Amino acid sequence: MTKDLTHAPSLDQLFAVVDATWPAAATVQAGPWLLREGRGGGKRVSAATATGRWREDDLGAAEQAMRMMGQTPLFMIRPGDEALDTMLAQQGYDIIDPVHIRLVPARQLTDRRIPPVTAFTVWEPLAIMREIWEEGGIGEARQQVMERAPDPKTGLFGRVSDSPGGTGFCGIHDGIAMVHALEILPHHRQKGLGGWMMRAAAFWAVDNGADWLALVVTKANTGANALYASLGMEVVGEYHYRILPDPEGPKT
Repeated sequence: MTKDLTHAPSLDQLFAVVDATWPAAATVQAGPWLLREGRGGGKRVSAATATGRWREDDLGAAEQAMRMMGQTPLFMIRPGDEALDTMLAQQGYDIIDPVHIRLVPARQLTDRRIPPVTAFTVWEPLAIMREIWEEGGIGEARQQVMERAPDPKTGLFGRVSDSPGGTGFCGIHDGIAMVHALEILPHHRQKGLGGWMMRAAAFWAVDNGADWLALVVTKANTGANALYASLGMEVVGEYHYRILPDPEGPKT
């Protein structure tokens, strides 16, 4: 596949797309930190990020605020946050979920016609889509993240062997479409359905004015990474989280 990332969006733009298409329930600027209230929606909507010059003395206030939200202290470590990463490590924070950011020109995935009755875009989600998400561990709190995401957005629904096989979510911000929560039922994996659903997302993205298709995926998810690499989705950035071990406290 031909890949042209010459005019690709910057990492700052892509992080803004993550925030816009998979939004926290609330955000609070507290000194040098942007705090996110996730309400059980996962790390992406619960992690704090550094937005200004910080000092080690600023950490305690951020930790207290996150605990008041009912969340375990958690920070997203992006490129440029190396000093913060080091400081958190010294404070006993563990690395969790290193993530790839992948990107492809959306039109690159519109070169093949999707087979009939294979992959669709639909919003509101069908009941079977919600069931597939639930089976994959994407429960009500994460589905609420999709509900509060602004338009344009869509659900992805895939069928294989005359049966429902997968679901996903896609939103657009700043001309960039981002896929989230792509879930294929275990007994329908390795059948090519994920690729067709990504192509459906690309067609929808182009129809809604997006030039790029992106997603974030944990480095440990080798199967998904192999799929996205096969579609020509390049790794253009990465990040990870630092979490404070707190077995007695609430979890994100």
